Amino acid sequence: MSLKIGDSLPDIELKNQHGEIFDFSTVKGVQPFVVYFYPKDFTPGCTKEACSFRDQYEDFKELGAEVIGISSDTEDSHAKFIEKYDLPFVMLSDKDKKARELFGVKPNLLGMVPGRETFVFDMQGILKYRFNSMNANRHIPEALTALEKLR
Repeated sequence: MSLKIGDSLPDIELKNQHGEIFDFSTVKGVQPFVVYFYPKDFTPGCTKEACSFRDQYEDFKELGAEVIGISSDTEDSHAKFIEKYDLPFVMLSDKDKKARELFGVKPNLLGMVPGRETFVFDMQGILKYRFNSMNANRHIPEALTALEKLR
């Protein structure tokens, strides 16, 4: 499966950095949201991307949106990553790559590295924009531009 523009957020349960099941209904039907998939906690590109989302988090909030990060790292790794870099958003663990499969996030670099992809959903959980690039710098401005168009 691969999400296409106009598709609804798939039903999925993932654990957050506290080991608790994250319920997407906390955002779906409440506010627009950005889901970004990244390869691995504490790697240079992923740290840069997470810190960029952190540094512009207020811009996302001003647009009424929430940010959610997903990788295959453990809940404990996410907790340490959040603490070390003071990340203000939830991080979800996709250890079995179930979410990557549902969203259609493909690996990069000849299948050696999990993909880096960002999805922008409207308040009802309908996919409005998706962006795929290993360039971590480009995801934040792409997501913000997509959210501005939802206004």
